[in-house]
Amino acid sequence: MSAAYPRLLAPLDLGFTTLANRLLMGSMHTGLEDGRKHFEAMAAFYAERARGGVGLIVTGGFAPNMEGWAKPLAGTLATHAAARRHRQVSDAVHAEGGKIALQILHTGRYAYQPLAVAPSRIKSPISPFTPRELSARGVERQIRAFVRCAALAREAGYDGVEVMGSEGYFINQFLVTHTNKRSDEWGGDYEQRMRLPLEIVQRVREAVGPDFIVIYRLSMLDLIPEGSSWAEAVQLAKAVSAAGATILNTGIGWHEARIPTIATSVPRGAFAWVTKKMRTELRAAGLTIPLVTSNRINTPEVAEQILADECADMVSLARPLLADAEFVAKAKADRADDINTCIACNQACLDHTFQNKLASCLVNPRAAMETVLLVRTTSTRRRFAVVGAGPAGLAAATTLAERGHEVELFESAAEIGGQFNMARRIPGKEEFAETLRYFGRRIAATGVRLHLDTRATAEMLIAQRFDAVLLATGVSPRDPKIPGQELPHVLSYVDLLLHARPVGARVAVVGAGGIGYDVAEFLVTPDGESPTLHLQEWLAEWGVADPAQVRGGIVPGRPTPPARQVTLLQRKPGKFGRTLGKTTGWIHRATLAMKQVRLIGGVHYERITPEGVVVSRGDDGRERQLVACDSVVLCAGQEPLRELHAPLQAAGVTVHLIGGADEAAELDAKRAIAQGTTLAAAL
Repeated sequence: MSAAYPRLLAPLDLGFTTLANRLLMGSMHTGLEDGRKHFEAMAAFYAERARGGVGLIVTGGFAPNMEGWAKPLAGTLATHAAARRHRQVSDAVHAEGGKIALQILHTGRYAYQPLAVAPSRIKSPISPFTPRELSARGVERQIRAFVRCAALAREAGYDGVEVMGSEGYFINQFLVTHTNKRSDEWGGDYEQRMRLPLEIVQRVREAVGPDFIVIYRLSMLDLIPEGSSWAEAVQLAKAVSAAGATILNTGIGWHEARIPTIATSVPRGAFAWVTKKMRTELRAAGLTIPLVTSNRINTPEVAEQILADECADMVSLARPLLADAEFVAKAKADRADDINTCIACNQACLDHTFQNKLASCLVNPRAAMETVLLVRTTSTRRRFAVVGAGPAGLAAATTLAERGHEVELFESAAEIGGQFNMARRIPGKEEFAETLRYFGRRIAATGVRLHLDTRATAEMLIAQRFDAVLLATGVSPRDPKIPGQELPHVLSYVDLLLHARPVGARVAVVGAGGIGYDVAEFLVTPDGESPTLHLQEWLAEWGVADPAQVRGGIVPGRPTPPARQVTLLQRKPGKFGRTLGKTTGWIHRATLAMKQVRLIGGVHYERITPEGVVVSRGDDGRERQLVACDSVVLCAGQEPLRELHAPLQAAGVTVHLIGGADEAAELDAKRAIAQGTTLAAAL
């Protein structure tokens, strides 16, 4: 056991079984659950995390019946034949010495399919389908489906189940008057509204016996109007414990809530205080059931501190175990600096899920691709040059070296990171620095020869006779060719973010893509005062309150005043932020609204003057407007940097373009790291 993390790595005795440590791999939908063809990949995915030492794994959600599907033909465990298929997963985890529980997920009105059912016929804001209201007999059928699913999970070799009772799913929908308008025995006062989870937990326990883990995921902070009161949440926690739950897991926020809960802009461990509040209530009542806390816990230091502060008995990490399957093993070996830290970007995990793609991880493209993206030691050692130490170059260079190749990495700047050195300066994206720390460690561990402050030339590369050259030279800002852009108060996003050029009190941002949004957030935030780093300020800004004081734990937000007056301009008419991520775009839009950023779309840039930006609008361009400002920041896209490509090819050198040098598209680090890793694994 590591002396640095004695609480995190301490075993947890559940009576009939003992968990090796206090780290639970939280449930996360990867898409591997949704087809028989993915079971081999799912087994490999969870086996790798078990091999990494996690105390208990919880699978992505499986529906107990068709009505509970998240989408048509979603993963379901409802038959003995399905249970036999699941043996492949549970056996693989057990072979690595791990323990695994299956999550039973009934989506209720959140279902993106026409068979959806709910306590009342109330459409959710995140699904186009209006659910059918269940009859009393229909409710009973859903309960039996949960119980059958739990029994089948035991038959399938799982060590337990997690009953998903939070995040606004089916069980949660029965608990609050916001979604439960019933007047029968399943509605009305809270005693009757909470009958459903109690019946499910009690009957599940009866069906699976005393020596099977039953986790109940309880919504401790709904973050919606008409959500549960704190007294109701405590009452339910006590009743669920008495009904036979082994562990209480924490759920934060319904999916329809307009409060960010897991994005990178959320402070680390932002909601551990809620679990601590519940733990204090239960211990005062003499209940010793272990509590798990969750959300934005991505380092062993944060996890250890949460446990030291007695906020919980376990910590739940989901995406951090996508980023690094060896999280626990590295912590145990006092190698925390070698952990590939989750940056909570959501780009390859949650955004993929909403696009019906298999989830993976921006910083670890092997996640959920373990059977496809294989990094094998080479039998033929070759010499490679990688030019550019941005995300693509770092991924390619370290993967090549890991395989046993000789790698020279050339970077013209004084530090590694490329575009990440700008991204990490954006308020709420400080986590990006962790990726650079990780790659720095990987460079040292794999033996990559790093040459900083070195601008590689074609002559140099040709002379050294490399077997191949990988160009990861990145991008340069596109020239928008606006008359007047040479004026001294006009600068590029590179000037602002990388070179810290000063700007005035009123700023016009030209271009409203992802970079334009980042720049706007940078400009409205006082220098060095990101709310991500200050929990109480962040909670106040978004309107998160003590649930004991206000039902649902939500009040009007109190944003801090913007540091500057910012106007965001875009050529395209219509909605702003269309290229932003599905699960984080709304957060960026809400942030700019809170900071009173003015949005003007459908413009043509006529010229820049000392007074501001002159734009025209309308079909004939006659409607002209001066956007008055002191500074102008150009965020008008990027172009690939490829000046080495043609001379190297002409000299007969094998050349590969990766990252921005291959395609300049909104500084796409997900594509860059995946491309660099995949190419290096194949060379």
